[in-house]
Amino acid sequence: MTIPMTKVARQAKITELLQRQAVRSQPDLAKLLAESGVEVTQATLSRDLDELGALKLRAEDGSLVYALPGEGGGRIRVARLGTGESPAARLHRIAEELLVSAEASANLVIVRTPPGAAQFMASAIDHADWESILGTVAGDDTILVISRDPQGGHHVAEALLRVAARRA
Repeated sequence: MTIPMTKVARQAKITELLQRQAVRSQPDLAKLLAESGVEVTQATLSRDLDELGALKLRAEDGSLVYALPGEGGGRIRVARLGTGESPAARLHRIAEELLVSAEASANLVIVRTPPGAAQFMASAIDHADWESILGTVAGDDTILVISRDPQGGHHVAEALLRVAARRA
């Protein structure tokens, strides 16, 4: 039986599914929703994923899976993608995939990511608990990182770029 759902309820179900398991494609997600009694068209599912800020990240096995940005849930999703990884390892993996640039001025750093990825990466920075970072503010593709040291932005930017350095 199909359960009529509001948009908010449907998106909450999508979030729940993405938190619980690796989802590699929209057809896979539509099938999981149908098994839960939620019928959805491909167009609606695509819109929902876009509104939720979903993006595809590379899992440890090399496959691409859907992930959602945000506080709290980011820890759950990334733990699924990289089982048991530390916050530093999580930041390294995410920065490798998403950091486009980091530029500093005084105690501020502007970090650029692909569209839709800033909140996900900002969450990874926040959870890494770097003593030198006071906090972050994220938009769609830009993160403002604030250094505790009034002139520490340059060091934070360099550290972020080092974290994102590709493994040889």
